[in-house]
Amino acid sequence: MKLAELLDRTSLDVLDHLEREITVAVIDGLQAQGDLIVIPLDLLTTVTAQTWARWNPVPAGGVELVRGVAGNNPHTLAADPGACRYTAEVRDPLGLGIAIVENTAPAYLIHPEHGGTGIAPGRWLVRRQQERGTGFRSRRVLIAD
Repeated sequence: MKLAELLDRTSLDVLDHLEREITVAVIDGLQAQGDLIVIPLDLLTTVTAQTWARWNPVPAGGVELVRGVAGNNPHTLAADPGACRYTAEVRDPLGLGIAIVENTAPAYLIHPEHGGTGIAPGRWLVRRQQERGTGFRSRRVLIAD
């Protein structure tokens, strides 16, 4: 699928410097988009959906998984109707899990600065990126692009 078609389907937009006629790659493995990491769930034995998790269908216009600093640059998950569901009720020992995604057809992450990335059918954990702070009292720092 071309980026332009994906944007038309979702009514989302990206910044002008991105080429809209590029084909959005669908990746069947570990991938990143800005400050999000998409990991095959079967690689993570300690991450699961909460037992009470509500699973939500991904709507045609997509669902925002993360919004950047000051409300800018959202990461939006989009898919064809009936092809993808997600839950934000994640049990992740690192505390970085945003959502578990299950899709039977390609799903897409769309970001204004990064364009689109495709997620192959499967079960996935979407996590925030973190860095270790510096100094005497170093701590975890979440990355927000």
